[in-house]
Amino acid sequence: MIAAVDKNWGIGQDGKLLVRLPGDLKYFREKTLGGVLIMGRVTLESLPGKRPLPGRTTIVLSKSLAGGVRTDYGAEMEICDSVEACLRRLEKVPRGNIFVAGGESVYRQFLPYCADCLVTKIDGSFGADRFFEDLDANDAFELAWESPLQEENGIKYVFSQYDRKENK
Repeated sequence: MIAAVDKNWGIGQDGKLLVRLPGDLKYFREKTLGGVLIMGRVTLESLPGKRPLPGRTTIVLSKSLAGGVRTDYGAEMEICDSVEACLRRLEKVPRGNIFVAGGESVYRQFLPYCADCLVTKIDGSFGADRFFEDLDANDAFELAWESPLQEENGIKYVFSQYDRKENK
């Protein structure tokens, strides 16, 4: 998983990111480029141009979009209507190249299958209406790594990685 969260583990409000941090967007791009992104329809529609991001394979978990490969969003992507269908689609993809990228419901459904989570922790609260699992309170995960403190536009944040304990 890859996400940016505020102090309350908030990830979004009204279908948008809480804050836009160029350093975090660059980190997201570097980590996910060449990989597979799994996201929900609302997350897809929040992207620039409401299109899949270039340089990545996009799988959208959605019951409201027709299944199969779609190109009407401006780029080719695959639609899966269940977690199980998505997992079958991913069986041959190398493990480190798969990133669950939101939103709240998709994160919640895929967390049991994730070995690690890349979390940008933002030092602030931004009135979120969508949330990520609090991994500090989740006994299945432990903080494995944290970057030095970053700051942009007066907002402080760190990049962190949480690993599933049973994988150690």
